[in-house]
Amino acid sequence: MATTVETTELTAEAQEAVRALILVLADSKRLLGMRYAEWILGAPELEAGIACASMAQDEWGHARLFYALLKDFGDDVAMLEHGREPAAYANLEVLDREPADWFEFVALNALADTALSVQCEALRGSAYAPLAQRVEKLLDEERFHAAHGAAWFRRLARGGEESRAALVAAVERTLPVILRWFGPDSESAGRLAGEGVVDAAGAALRARYLERIGPLLDELGDAGAALRATTPSFEGFDETVRRVSREGPDAKTVARIRGDKNRAFLMD
Repeated sequence: MATTVETTELTAEAQEAVRALILVLADSKRLLGMRYAEWILGAPELEAGIACASMAQDEWGHARLFYALLKDFGDDVAMLEHGREPAAYANLEVLDREPADWFEFVALNALADTALSVQCEALRGSAYAPLAQRVEKLLDEERFHAAHGAAWFRRLARGGEESRAALVAAVERTLPVILRWFGPDSESAGRLAGEGVVDAAGAALRARYLERIGPLLDELGDAGAALRATTPSFEGFDETVRRVSREGPDAKTVARIRGDKNRAFLMD
């Protein structure tokens, strides 16, 4: 059993890396929740719309849990949630824009959501107690998300040539970015693993993720096999925020997340 530690017991370098990881997870889950919410009324079936609402609520709840942890690092949580501009976000890049269609939505549900879960699973036995205490309940809720994404992925992959081709195109746009998101085998990643904050990082987490989604990629035949063999490029990759682009999410999405319209009503 790992020895648990508090924030003040971590080295300065480890504190910085843990804070960055928590912010990446908080921002990613908040943006994923928004992408789910945007399809509550646009889903192709009533049941799928209801599922979108449930998953959106889950992800926003998970984000709030992660943001709250940042108080221990001296962050102003209210500012993080409601005061930042797009370039300050550290979310998974495939969440920067609303999915263009249901195929892209399913790719996010099946692939991006699963990537976040694989990262959270690596925190289950974390030596940093506040993280370990929060991820178990979170992962229980994620099982439904995974089942929903996998069911729709298989349905679209088996839905005929046009459906399959559209899904392949969506996965080709999404998966390479997700694979890069796990990051390189760097000194920073090794430090967190060495101090027991995570049980794996970099290539090891990427391998776990590919094993998890392997049955879905198999549904895509040769295209899936090619995607499985993708080697991420880390050129221009900022490991702190796990991004290449520094533009962040689209401004309209960030305004909605911040609650700009709500504040305007309150000021009237």
